[in-house]
Amino acid sequence: MASAVFDELLGQPEAIEQLQRAALAKATGVHHAWLFTGPAGSGRSLLARSFSAALQCDSNGCGSCQQCSLVMAGAHPDVLTLATERVVISIDEVRDLVQKSAMNSTIGEYRIVIIEDSDRMAERTSNVLLKALEEPQDKTIWILCAPSVSDLLPTIRSRTRNLLLRLPSVDEVAELLVQRDKVDRELALKSARQAQNHVGMARRLAISQDARSRRAETLREIAGITNLSKAMLAAEKLLGVAKRDAEALALERDKSEKERLMLAYGLAVDERIPPNLRSAFKDLEENQKRRNTRALRDGIDRIFTDAESFYRDVLSLQLEANSPLINEEMAQELQLRQLGTSATASIAVLDAIALSRKRLASNARDLLVLESLCTTMILRQDVAA
Repeated sequence: MASAVFDELLGQPEAIEQLQRAALAKATGVHHAWLFTGPAGSGRSLLARSFSAALQCDSNGCGSCQQCSLVMAGAHPDVLTLATERVVISIDEVRDLVQKSAMNSTIGEYRIVIIEDSDRMAERTSNVLLKALEEPQDKTIWILCAPSVSDLLPTIRSRTRNLLLRLPSVDEVAELLVQRDKVDRELALKSARQAQNHVGMARRLAISQDARSRRAETLREIAGITNLSKAMLAAEKLLGVAKRDAEALALERDKSEKERLMLAYGLAVDERIPPNLRSAFKDLEENQKRRNTRALRDGIDRIFTDAESFYRDVLSLQLEANSPLINEEMAQELQLRQLGTSATASIAVLDAIALSRKRLASNARDLLVLESLCTTMILRQDVAA
């Protein structure tokens, strides 16, 4: 049976079993470097945090002790996490982590360093990390997270133990929403389908009417692009949707994290923070501010994800694939787009969405990226007509 800290990880029994074995055998030593890979939504960061809790916990991940609570709240002093707000992780950030990793632990048995976006390291930066992995400090554990092993240098990969994660199924995500969040089963299934199996996104859609409304607005704008003026207007409106979504997510996430930290220290949610704990809450606020600078880019990325779901449905209809539609509520709009374009045009739009992601990652202006994408949708439609 899985330790409590792994309870919210879906569809990863092999990975959980391996990490539990490592936690149970920590008295004889734990491998010093791990690499968790898998698609967005597979739970890489959550797995890294859960494994960290299992290592620090005397009961190997009970989920209720202070060690577990602090790790899961992102506030354990011996678990360092780097989730950069920049497009590329700087060499100074990694140097700072390497220095901190060499310090003695304070309240836990291990010094654990998690790099959530390890695929964002340039070669020069990776080489700084490589030196730390080649000469590991005693009781220091490195956990790297990336979409795939090919995103890291071979020299880094060769020194890590790799765990490959998969996306959970729609049914698995829906069942979690029903059991954990008490969501109506029909809404849970719909949210899991629309989120394309991404647990975090599915939960937001299931519990927030505003999130569902923003997604519906995104798809209406995409479906309504028929000429250049509408494309320009749609780009502006989509940027507005992304901003509202980013603000709402930041507010929800920040509040939840603070509440978890309060509970980890045995405080009531509305209780005054005692002076000896204020530095921990200040660190949390600073981390939240840094992360929230990237929130708008994440909001735009969700626009891209929803656009992909629309065009994948169109392509499925064009190819007569007979596969379930992600956006079955928009059957009429999908049929209209299917009749007005070709499969080649739909594939080209999906390629354009992938290109838009790369442009956004290279710090192109948000509105220009969206305008270019929306205009491409018109052009592809006109060419195929």
